[in-house]
Amino acid sequence: MEEFFGSDHYKIINAKVSESCPSNIALIKYWGKYENQIPANPSISYTLSQCKTNTEIEFFAEKKFSVQTFLAGKEEVKFGEKIEKYFKNIEQYLPWILKGKYIIKTENTFPHSSGIASSASGFGAIAKCLMDFDDFFSGKSDDDSKLKKASFLARLGSGSACRSLYDGLVVWGETKEVADSSDLFAVPYSTKEIHSIFKNFNDWVLLIHEGEKSVSSTVGHGLMNTNPYAERRFREAHENFSLLKDILKSGDMKSFIQLVEHEALTLHAMMMMSEPAFILMKTGTLAVINKIWEFRKETNLPLFFTLDAGANVHLLFPSNKDEDKIKSFIIKELVQHTQNNDFVKDVMRF
Repeated sequence: MEEFFGSDHYKIINAKVSESCPSNIALIKYWGKYENQIPANPSISYTLSQCKTNTEIEFFAEKKFSVQTFLAGKEEVKFGEKIEKYFKNIEQYLPWILKGKYIIKTENTFPHSSGIASSASGFGAIAKCLMDFDDFFSGKSDDDSKLKKASFLARLGSGSACRSLYDGLVVWGETKEVADSSDLFAVPYSTKEIHSIFKNFNDWVLLIHEGEKSVSSTVGHGLMNTNPYAERRFREAHENFSLLKDILKSGDMKSFIQLVEHEALTLHAMMMMSEPAFILMKTGTLAVINKIWEFRKETNLPLFFTLDAGANVHLLFPSNKDEDKIKSFIIKELVQHTQNNDFVKDVMRF
Protein backbone atom coordinates (compact mmCIF):
# COMPACT_ATOMS: atom_id res chain seq x y z
CA MET A 1 0.00 0.00 0.00
CA GLU A 2 2.61 2.54 -1.08
CA GLU A 3 0.01 5.24 -1.57
CA PHE A 4 -0.47 5.37 2.21
CA PHE A 5 3.16 6.15 2.99
CA GLY A 6 3.69 9.76 3.95
CA SER A 7 6.03 12.16 2.21
CA ASP A 8 9.49 12.83 3.62
CA HIS A 9 9.01 16.51 2.76
CA TYR A 10 7.11 18.23 5.54
CA LYS A 11 7.22 21.37 7.63
CA ILE A 12 6.46 20.98 11.34
CA ILE A 13 4.44 23.75 13.00
CA ASN A 14 2.39 24.04 16.16
CA ALA A 15 -1.24 23.30 15.37
CA LYS A 16 -4.60 22.44 16.90
CA VAL A 17 -7.41 20.50 15.24
CA SER A 18 -10.76 19.04 16.30
CA GLU A 19 -12.90 16.35 14.75
CA SER A 20 -15.99 14.30 15.51
CA CYS A 21 -16.65 10.69 14.57
CA PRO A 22 -19.72 8.50 15.19
CA SER A 23 -19.81 4.92 16.35
CA ASN A 24 -21.23 2.05 14.32
CA ILE A 25 -23.02 -1.24 14.89
CA ALA A 26 -22.13 -4.29 12.82
CA LEU A 27 -24.85 -6.36 11.16
CA ILE A 28 -22.47 -9.03 9.87
CA LYS A 29 -19.95 -9.37 12.66
CA TYR A 30 -16.16 -9.14 12.67
CA TRP A 31 -14.80 -11.57 15.25
CA GLY A 32 -11.32 -12.96 14.79
CA LYS A 33 -8.33 -11.27 13.20
CA TYR A 34 -4.81 -11.75 11.91
CA GLU A 35 -1.64 -9.74 12.48
CA ASN A 36 -1.78 -5.98 11.79
CA GLN A 37 -5.55 -5.79 12.33
CA ILE A 38 -6.49 -7.84 9.29
CA PRO A 39 -10.04 -9.21 9.69
CA ALA A 40 -10.64 -12.95 9.45
CA ASN A 41 -13.95 -12.25 7.71
CA PRO A 42 -15.73 -9.29 6.11
CA SER A 43 -18.21 -7.21 8.10
CA ILE A 44 -20.85 -4.61 7.37
CA SER A 45 -22.22 -1.99 9.74
CA TYR A 46 -24.67 0.88 10.07
CA THR A 47 -23.08 4.17 11.08
CA LEU A 48 -24.89 5.88 13.96
CA SER A 49 -25.77 9.56 14.17
CA GLN A 50 -25.90 10.84 17.75
CA CYS A 51 -23.38 8.54 19.45
CA LYS A 52 -20.10 10.29 18.69
CA THR A 53 -16.65 10.98 20.03
CA ASN A 54 -15.54 14.61 19.90
CA THR A 55 -11.76 15.02 19.95
CA GLU A 56 -9.41 17.99 20.05
CA ILE A 57 -5.68 17.48 19.55
CA GLU A 58 -3.09 20.18 20.15
CA PHE A 59 0.38 19.59 18.68
CA PHE A 60 3.56 21.28 19.85
CA ALA A 61 6.70 20.92 17.75
CA GLU A 62 9.26 19.62 20.27
CA LYS A 63 12.25 17.29 20.20
CA LYS A 64 10.74 14.87 22.72
CA PHE A 65 7.69 12.87 21.65
CA SER A 66 4.91 12.55 24.25
CA VAL A 67 1.15 12.16 24.48
CA GLN A 68 -1.15 13.43 27.22
CA THR A 69 -4.83 12.43 27.06
CA PHE A 70 -7.94 13.66 28.81
CA LEU A 71 -11.32 11.91 28.73
CA ALA A 72 -14.21 14.19 29.70
CA GLY A 73 -11.70 16.49 31.44
CA LYS A 74 -9.95 13.77 33.43
CA GLU A 75 -6.41 12.76 32.57
CA GLU A 76 -6.14 9.12 31.49
CA VAL A 77 -2.51 8.00 31.74
CA LYS A 78 -3.04 4.45 30.49
CA PHE A 79 -4.95 5.68 27.46
CA GLY A 80 -2.12 8.12 26.76
CA GLU A 81 0.34 5.22 26.80
CA LYS A 82 -1.90 3.33 24.39
CA ILE A 83 -1.99 6.28 21.99
CA GLU A 84 1.80 6.68 22.21
CA LYS A 85 2.17 3.06 21.14
CA TYR A 86 -0.36 3.58 18.34
CA PHE A 87 1.46 6.67 17.03
CA LYS A 88 4.77 4.79 16.99
CA ASN A 89 3.09 1.98 15.07
CA ILE A 90 1.86 4.29 12.30
CA GLU A 91 5.04 6.41 11.92
CA GLN A 92 5.81 4.73 8.60
CA TYR A 93 2.60 6.25 7.20
CA LEU A 94 2.95 9.67 8.89
CA PRO A 95 6.71 10.43 9.09
CA TRP A 96 6.17 13.60 11.15
CA ILE A 97 4.09 12.00 13.89
CA LEU A 98 6.83 11.53 16.50
CA LYS A 99 8.20 15.08 16.12
CA GLY A 100 6.44 16.68 19.06
CA LYS A 101 4.07 16.71 22.01
CA TYR A 102 0.34 16.01 21.83
CA ILE A 103 -2.43 17.03 24.21
CA ILE A 104 -5.59 15.09 23.36
CA LYS A 105 -8.95 16.05 24.82
CA THR A 106 -11.81 13.72 24.03
CA GLU A 107 -15.36 13.09 25.17
CA ASN A 108 -18.21 10.82 24.14
CA THR A 109 -21.82 11.86 23.68
CA PHE A 110 -22.85 8.47 25.13
CA PRO A 111 -22.12 6.71 28.43
CA HIS A 112 -18.81 4.91 28.81
CA SER A 113 -19.11 1.08 28.74
CA SER A 114 -22.56 1.41 27.23
CA GLY A 115 -22.23 -1.26 24.56
CA ILE A 116 -21.63 1.44 21.98
CA ALA A 117 -18.21 1.10 20.39
CA SER A 118 -16.23 3.99 21.87
CA SER A 119 -12.98 2.56 20.48
CA ALA A 120 -14.48 2.79 16.98
CA SER A 121 -15.61 6.40 17.32
CA GLY A 122 -12.52 7.31 19.37
CA PHE A 123 -9.91 6.05 16.95
CA GLY A 124 -12.00 7.31 14.05
CA ALA A 125 -11.88 10.83 15.48
CA ILE A 126 -8.14 10.58 16.18
CA ALA A 127 -7.45 9.35 12.63
CA LYS A 128 -9.42 12.29 11.19
CA CYS A 129 -7.39 14.69 13.35
CA LEU A 130 -4.14 13.11 12.19
CA MET A 131 -5.14 13.61 8.57
CA ASP A 132 -5.85 17.27 9.34
CA PHE A 133 -2.31 17.56 10.73
CA ASP A 134 -1.02 15.77 7.63
CA ASP A 135 -2.58 18.54 5.53
CA PHE A 136 -0.61 21.08 7.55
CA PHE A 137 2.69 19.22 7.54
CA SER A 138 2.81 17.38 4.20
CA GLY A 139 0.45 19.27 1.90
CA LYS A 140 -3.31 19.03 1.44
CA SER A 141 -4.67 15.81 -0.05
CA ASP A 142 -7.95 15.36 -1.90
CA ASP A 143 -10.98 14.45 0.18
CA ASP A 144 -11.39 10.88 -1.11
CA SER A 145 -7.79 9.83 -0.51
CA LYS A 146 -7.79 11.63 2.84
CA LEU A 147 -10.86 9.71 4.01
CA LYS A 148 -9.46 6.40 2.75
CA LYS A 149 -6.19 6.96 4.56
CA ALA A 150 -8.05 7.99 7.73
CA SER A 151 -9.97 4.70 7.55
CA PHE A 152 -6.70 2.84 7.02
CA LEU A 153 -5.10 4.53 10.06
CA ALA A 154 -8.19 4.10 12.24
CA ARG A 155 -8.13 0.35 11.53
CA LEU A 156 -4.64 0.09 13.03
CA GLY A 157 -5.97 1.54 16.29
CA SER A 158 -9.27 -0.36 16.45
CA GLY A 159 -10.44 -2.63 13.65
CA SER A 160 -14.07 -1.59 13.57
CA ALA A 161 -13.07 2.10 13.71
CA CYS A 162 -12.33 2.03 9.98
CA ARG A 163 -16.08 1.63 9.32
CA SER A 164 -17.00 4.78 11.30
CA LEU A 165 -15.42 7.12 8.76
CA TYR A 166 -18.35 6.75 6.34
CA ASP A 167 -22.12 7.23 6.63
CA GLY A 168 -24.74 4.59 5.91
CA LEU A 169 -23.87 0.95 5.43
CA VAL A 170 -20.12 0.38 5.43
CA VAL A 171 -18.07 -2.69 4.51
CA TRP A 172 -14.69 -3.74 5.88
CA GLY A 173 -12.97 -6.89 4.69
CA GLU A 174 -12.45 -8.23 1.21
CA THR A 175 -15.51 -9.91 -0.28
CA LYS A 176 -16.47 -10.69 -3.86
CA GLU A 177 -19.91 -9.24 -3.12
CA VAL A 178 -18.64 -5.65 -2.83
CA ALA A 179 -16.45 -3.98 -5.43
CA ASP A 180 -13.24 -2.39 -4.10
CA SER A 181 -13.73 -3.95 -0.66
CA SER A 182 -10.49 -4.35 1.26
CA ASP A 183 -8.99 -5.79 4.43
CA LEU A 184 -6.99 -2.56 4.84
CA PHE A 185 -9.76 0.05 4.99
CA ALA A 186 -13.54 0.32 4.84
CA VAL A 187 -15.67 1.30 1.85
CA PRO A 188 -19.24 2.66 1.77
CA TYR A 189 -21.90 0.29 0.48
CA SER A 190 -23.62 1.73 -2.57
CA THR A 191 -26.89 3.43 -1.66
CA LYS A 192 -28.20 2.44 -5.10
CA GLU A 193 -28.12 -1.18 -3.92
CA ILE A 194 -30.17 -0.48 -0.77
CA HIS A 195 -33.98 -0.55 -0.73
CA SER A 196 -35.54 2.56 0.80
CA ILE A 197 -36.99 0.51 3.68
CA PHE A 198 -33.46 0.07 5.09
CA LYS A 199 -32.42 3.72 4.87
CA ASN A 200 -34.29 5.14 7.85
CA PHE A 201 -33.65 3.06 10.95
CA ASN A 202 -33.66 3.59 14.70
CA ASP A 203 -31.13 2.07 17.06
CA TRP A 204 -32.05 2.27 20.74
CA VAL A 205 -29.42 0.75 23.02
CA LEU A 206 -30.57 -0.85 26.26
CA LEU A 207 -27.85 -0.51 28.89
CA ILE A 208 -28.19 -3.94 30.49
CA HIS A 209 -24.72 -3.77 32.04
CA GLU A 210 -22.71 -0.56 32.39
CA GLY A 211 -19.53 -1.94 33.97
CA GLU A 212 -16.36 -3.37 32.48
CA LYS A 213 -16.70 -6.57 30.47
CA SER A 214 -15.33 -9.74 32.06
CA VAL A 215 -13.41 -10.49 28.85
CA SER A 216 -12.14 -7.72 26.57
CA SER A 217 -12.74 -7.74 22.84
CA THR A 218 -8.99 -8.01 22.27
CA VAL A 219 -8.86 -11.23 24.27
CA GLY A 220 -12.04 -12.49 22.60
CA HIS A 221 -10.59 -11.97 19.12
CA GLY A 222 -7.47 -13.86 20.18
CA LEU A 223 -9.47 -16.84 21.41
CA MET A 224 -10.80 -17.33 17.88
CA ASN A 225 -7.30 -18.59 16.97
CA THR A 226 -8.01 -21.83 18.82
CA ASN A 227 -11.80 -21.97 18.45
CA PRO A 228 -12.75 -25.26 16.73
CA TYR A 229 -15.66 -23.55 14.94
CA ALA A 230 -13.72 -20.49 13.75
CA GLU A 231 -13.11 -21.51 10.13
CA ARG A 232 -16.76 -22.46 9.63
CA ARG A 233 -17.77 -19.11 11.13
CA PHE A 234 -15.50 -17.21 8.75
CA ARG A 235 -17.01 -19.04 5.76
CA GLU A 236 -20.51 -18.33 7.03
CA ALA A 237 -19.79 -14.58 7.14
CA HIS A 238 -18.94 -14.69 3.42
CA GLU A 239 -22.10 -16.71 2.73
CA ASN A 240 -24.21 -14.24 4.69
CA PHE A 241 -22.81 -11.36 2.66
CA SER A 242 -24.20 -12.98 -0.46
CA LEU A 243 -27.59 -13.37 1.22
CA LEU A 244 -27.56 -9.84 2.60
CA LYS A 245 -26.75 -8.31 -0.76
CA ASP A 246 -29.98 -9.71 -2.21
CA ILE A 247 -31.97 -8.80 0.90
CA LEU A 248 -30.81 -5.18 0.87
CA LYS A 249 -31.79 -4.78 -2.77
CA SER A 250 -35.19 -6.50 -2.52
CA GLY A 251 -36.34 -4.91 0.75
CA ASP A 252 -37.07 -8.31 2.34
CA MET A 253 -37.49 -7.19 5.96
CA LYS A 254 -38.29 -10.65 7.33
CA SER A 255 -35.07 -12.11 5.93
CA PHE A 256 -33.11 -9.05 7.09
CA ILE A 257 -34.33 -9.54 10.66
CA GLN A 258 -33.53 -13.25 10.58
CA LEU A 259 -29.99 -12.71 9.29
CA VAL A 260 -29.13 -9.84 11.64
CA GLU A 261 -30.33 -11.69 14.75
CA HIS A 262 -28.56 -14.87 13.63
CA GLU A 263 -25.30 -12.94 13.25
CA ALA A 264 -25.66 -11.46 16.75
CA LEU A 265 -26.30 -14.85 18.35
CA THR A 266 -23.49 -16.46 16.36
CA LEU A 267 -21.06 -13.89 17.75
CA HIS A 268 -21.94 -14.90 21.29
CA ALA A 269 -22.00 -18.59 20.39
CA MET A 270 -18.36 -18.24 19.33
CA MET A 271 -17.57 -16.85 22.78
CA MET A 272 -19.25 -19.82 24.44
CA MET A 273 -17.30 -22.22 22.21
CA SER A 274 -13.93 -20.65 23.03
CA GLU A 275 -11.35 -22.23 25.32
CA PRO A 276 -11.75 -20.95 27.92
CA ALA A 277 -15.43 -20.31 27.29
CA PHE A 278 -16.98 -17.02 28.38
CA ILE A 279 -20.44 -15.47 28.41
CA LEU A 280 -20.99 -11.72 28.11
CA MET A 281 -24.79 -11.78 27.96
CA LYS A 282 -26.63 -11.16 31.23
CA THR A 283 -30.02 -12.31 32.50
CA GLY A 284 -31.51 -9.05 31.26
CA THR A 285 -30.10 -9.64 27.78
CA LEU A 286 -31.94 -12.94 27.48
CA ALA A 287 -35.15 -11.53 28.94
CA VAL A 288 -35.15 -8.73 26.36
CA ILE A 289 -34.49 -11.13 23.47
CA ASN A 290 -37.36 -13.38 24.48
CA LYS A 291 -39.73 -10.43 24.89
CA ILE A 292 -38.77 -9.13 21.43
CA TRP A 293 -39.54 -12.51 19.89
CA GLU A 294 -42.92 -12.67 21.68
CA PHE A 295 -43.79 -9.11 20.64
CA ARG A 296 -42.93 -9.78 17.01
CA LYS A 297 -44.96 -12.98 16.99
CA GLU A 298 -48.01 -11.22 18.44
CA THR A 299 -47.85 -7.99 16.42
CA ASN A 300 -45.80 -8.81 13.31
CA LEU A 301 -44.06 -5.45 13.82
CA PRO A 302 -40.38 -5.19 12.76
CA LEU A 303 -38.62 -4.79 16.10
CA PHE A 304 -35.43 -6.83 16.28
CA PHE A 305 -32.02 -6.84 17.94
CA THR A 306 -28.33 -7.07 17.43
CA LEU A 307 -25.59 -7.41 20.01
CA ASP A 308 -22.04 -6.18 20.21
CA ALA A 309 -19.37 -7.97 22.25
CA GLY A 310 -21.20 -7.30 25.51
CA ALA A 311 -24.48 -7.60 27.38
CA ASN A 312 -26.26 -4.55 26.03
CA VAL A 313 -28.93 -4.83 23.36
CA HIS A 314 -29.24 -2.71 20.22
CA LEU A 315 -32.94 -2.48 19.32
CA LEU A 316 -33.42 -1.92 15.60
CA PHE A 317 -36.66 -0.80 13.98
CA PRO A 318 -37.55 1.30 10.93
CA SER A 319 -38.97 4.80 11.15
CA ASN A 320 -42.49 4.37 9.81
CA LYS A 321 -46.14 4.49 10.82
CA ASP A 322 -45.67 1.71 13.39
CA GLU A 323 -42.67 3.10 15.24
CA ASP A 324 -44.71 4.72 18.02
CA LYS A 325 -46.17 1.31 18.96
CA ILE A 326 -42.67 -0.15 19.04
CA LYS A 327 -41.28 2.72 21.13
CA SER A 328 -44.14 2.35 23.61
CA PHE A 329 -43.41 -1.37 23.97
CA ILE A 330 -39.70 -0.71 24.52
CA ILE A 331 -40.35 1.81 27.28
CA LYS A 332 -43.06 -0.22 29.01
CA GLU A 333 -41.59 -3.73 28.71
CA LEU A 334 -37.88 -3.66 27.92
CA VAL A 335 -36.29 -0.72 29.75
CA GLN A 336 -37.04 -2.42 33.09
CA HIS A 337 -34.33 -4.97 32.27
CA THR A 338 -31.58 -2.34 32.11
CA GLN A 339 -29.18 -1.77 34.99
CA ASN A 340 -30.35 1.74 35.82
CA ASN A 341 -33.49 2.17 33.67
CA ASP A 342 -31.20 3.74 31.13
CA PHE A 343 -31.02 3.56 27.35
CA VAL A 344 -29.61 5.55 24.44
CA LYS A 345 -31.65 6.68 21.43
CA ASP A 346 -29.97 6.92 18.05
CA VAL A 347 -30.68 6.67 14.33
CA MET A 348 -28.67 5.31 11.42
CA ARG A 349 -26.70 7.96 9.59
CA PHE A 350 -27.05 8.19 5.77
